[in-house]
Amino acid sequence: MIRALRVLPGPGAALLVITGVGCTTSHRPPVTVPAPAAAPAPSQRNDIHWFRSSAEYRGLAIEIYRSASEHLPDLIRGEQAGLWAVILDADETVLDNSLNERRDADRGASFSEAEWAVWVRRRAATAIPGAVDYTRRVRQLGGKVVIVTNRVDSLCAPTRENLHAVGIDADLVLCTSPGEINKNPRFQRVQNGTAAPGLPALHVIEWLGDNIEDFPGLTQSVRTRAAGYSDFGVRYFLLPNPMYGSWVGNAEP
Repeated sequence: MIRALRVLPGPGAALLVITGVGCTTSHRPPVTVPAPAAAPAPSQRNDIHWFRSSAEYRGLAIEIYRSASEHLPDLIRGEQAGLWAVILDADETVLDNSLNERRDADRGASFSEAEWAVWVRRRAATAIPGAVDYTRRVRQLGGKVVIVTNRVDSLCAPTRENLHAVGIDADLVLCTSPGEINKNPRFQRVQNGTAAPGLPALHVIEWLGDNIEDFPGLTQSVRTRAAGYSDFGVRYFLLPNPMYGSWVGNAEP
């Protein structure tokens, strides 16, 4: 996922500046803006409030994971157990960090790498609805569960522990090295067998994410190409995230 600029409504509205890619390091100096005089009320933070509190969000997440699971039998027909995989993003795809988002909003705080690291090391993220059952189903069918996240390598160990704690046993977690902001090289390593020692080349049959860049070769530019969506609902499954993402930079029509 991509973190970007987000505007909090309300008196003295201030930008929450979230720079960088995924849930990871920023790649340009943060912009300093004044904090609002008072933290916005939950009703004013509709993006976080909807994500955390709505029946609709929970229903959508369960629906998406259920659909992805129902497609597995057809997609793995003829596949050899242990030689196929699914790739998932971590944050807001399998791990719910909305509590941390809410705390930042309450404090009128912009994204901080140091504060983010504290949150990750707490291992306090919960599971996105449907994620645990889906990953267990993949493993039951003989597939590998691969997490490709833009959390930095120094946070990879607590990330694995957090995943395990919520019931997601990943066969591989690929974090990011400094400057590696594009997931496509890691996708390729999974597929050609160079992602980790002892892990063979894997046929990736499904991708799941909350950002368009969690899918191979795609960026926000796909929104202008109808044909670019042909794999969605079949091999690509996209979860909603109204809190942040690469979409924030798009111009409104």
